[in-house]
Amino acid sequence: MPRPADSHVPRPPVPDAYRRRRSKAERPVPSHWRVWSRADLQRDWRAAAAAVRDGLVVRARTNAYLHPETDADCVAACEIGGRLTCVSELARWGVFVQGSAGLHVDVPATSARHRIAGRAVRLHWTRNRRDGWANAGIVEALVAAVRCQKVQVAVATLDSALQLRLIGAAELDRVFAALPRRFAVLRPLLDPAAESGSESIMRLLLRRLGCRVQSQVLIPGVGRVDFLVDGWLIVECDSEAHHASWDARRTDLRRDQAAASRGYTTYRAIAEDIFWHQDQVLNAVRGLRRARADA
Repeated sequence: MPRPADSHVPRPPVPDAYRRRRSKAERPVPSHWRVWSRADLQRDWRAAAAAVRDGLVVRARTNAYLHPETDADCVAACEIGGRLTCVSELARWGVFVQGSAGLHVDVPATSARHRIAGRAVRLHWTRNRRDGWANAGIVEALVAAVRCQKVQVAVATLDSALQLRLIGAAELDRVFAALPRRFAVLRPLLDPAAESGSESIMRLLLRRLGCRVQSQVLIPGVGRVDFLVDGWLIVECDSEAHHASWDARRTDLRRDQAAASRGYTTYRAIAEDIFWHQDQVLNAVRGLRRARADA
C-alpha cells in the first residue's frame, strides 16, 4: 500500500472519547480517506495501472487513487472532482443532520469538468485547494452544514457533534471563527446535553415560548427526563427508534404514572412532529401552560 506523502495536509486523530462512544455502541469508527497521485505511489503509470488491476488501489479519476475500502460516498465525491463535505460527511460520523437530497461535495472554485451526470449532487465551491483527502475535516464540514441548513437544524447539528465528543471547545471556536459574524448568535443556544436532534429542536421551541427549560433532569422515583419545563411540566421527545415496542411503551407509561403521583404533568412530543409539525407541538405546550395558569 502506498505511503503518505509529506505534502499532504495532516488530519488530527479521531478523539478518544468519540472512539469509546462508538465502541460502546458497537459501531465502527469512520476514517479520513487519503487521495494518492501517481507521484505518491512512487510508480510510473504502468505500475499504477497494475495496482488498480490487482485491487491495491481504486482509481477515482485521472491521477487520483484511493484505498480499496474507501467509503462509497467518498469515492463518488472524489470521482466528481472534490471531497465529501457538509451533511453528507457529518452523517458518516453519526452527527445529526437534515440536509437537502444528494451528495454534498466541495470543489475548488478554480476547478472545472465535474463528473456529475446522473447524480444528485450539491456542490460547495471553496477557495481551498485540494489537500489530498477524499473527505472534508470535521470542522470544515460543520462550517458548511451550519450555512447549508436551517437555523434550528444547524444548532442541533452542533449539539450532536459536541454530545458525541467529536469536537470540543477548541474545535467549536474554529467553527465560529470560520463562519460570518451573524452566526455568533447561535453559540449561546447550544447544549451538548441534548441526546438527539429532536431534543435540540424541542429545546429551541420551548425557549421560543418563554419557558424555563432544564435539560436531562434526574427526578427521584421517575428517572432522567428530557426536559423539565417551568418546574412542573415534563417534556419527552419520542421516536420510533426507541419507543416502538410494547416493553418500551410500558416503561414510558409507568414513568409517566410515577411522575403524575409526584404532581408532574408529562407531554410526549413525537419526533416527526417536532421536525415537521411544529405548530401542533407549540399549541400543545401552550394549552398545558394555559390550563395550569387557570387552575
